[in-house]
Amino acid sequence: MSRTLLLLVLVFLAGCADQDDVPVRDAVRLVMTAPVQAADAGAARLSGTVRARFETPVSFQVDGRILERLVDAGDQVESGKVLFRLDPRDFAQAVSVASADLAAALAEVETAAAETRRNRDLLTREFISEQVFERVQLAEKSARERADAARARLEQARNRLGYAELEAGHSGTLIEVTGEPGQVVAAGQPVGIIAQAGQSEVEVFLPERVGIPQAGRVVQGSRVLATLALREAAGAADDTTRTWKARYAIAEAAVPLRLGAVVKVELDAGQAAGADVLEVPVGAINERGNGPQVWIIRSGRAEPVRITLLDMDAETARITADLEPGTQVISLGTHLLQSGMPVRALE
Repeated sequence: MSRTLLLLVLVFLAGCADQDDVPVRDAVRLVMTAPVQAADAGAARLSGTVRARFETPVSFQVDGRILERLVDAGDQVESGKVLFRLDPRDFAQAVSVASADLAAALAEVETAAAETRRNRDLLTREFISEQVFERVQLAEKSARERADAARARLEQARNRLGYAELEAGHSGTLIEVTGEPGQVVAAGQPVGIIAQAGQSEVEVFLPERVGIPQAGRVVQGSRVLATLALREAAGAADDTTRTWKARYAIAEAAVPLRLGAVVKVELDAGQAAGADVLEVPVGAINERGNGPQVWIIRSGRAEPVRITLLDMDAETARITADLEPGTQVISLGTHLLQSGMPVRALE
């Protein structure tokens, strides 16, 4: 009986081993798809950022350690307002040293001037020669030049002491602050950025197919918040994104636009540019660190397609891509896909 049981166990183990050796076929993932649709022609919709016409970095003109920070990001500042202070002790000592040097130089000038007066009297009485008197005059001139140099060094030292306080050169909004008390900064190192008060602009990045529209609007749904006019556009495309940076001046605004706000921009790109714009569900957009992409099914496997993302809302995204309207794209769960993964669209 025991031998029979042992044989059954051996047969069962052998069957299990054979079953483990059978390769498991790749599992096919079921995915939801949606068709690519052509967007309405006539205008290009992009995302833009509200920026100030001039955004000026602020920095000290001298090296030093920050003693005080008197402002925060977002503060409204007036021209001349003190923003930061450096530790002034080294600068004050330099002023004291320069003052002492100037006092010594002025004393040398007085001594040389008195010597010149005495030797002029001796020259008049013919007790010394013209050559000796010229040397005395040259000594006085050198003393006066040294005094002028000491006076200039004192002025420089006082200027450096004044540079220990960093003042706002323009009125505006402090949109960024990077300097902190205790931080040692170099001359010219930015410690903040002031968006100067005045005209605001909208910065957008234009894909090649859109061209360089001359005008547009900031929109919110069907409402026009502001009208735009092109002020400048980059002369070459960005090496990474292959888009052109453009700035549009805000001609008329129905409501104030906050600096840094991301807004929806509708540009008058014309029929040809609008005809190439496509719409896909937002869930179809996937970002893997190499730019946005969508996924299509080719020969039963998932395949990524690079796109240019123009803008998006809660449901759809507007893109340009090498895709035909009607092409089915995977609309959900794209973050789980790998190139070449077996997939099948849900019926």
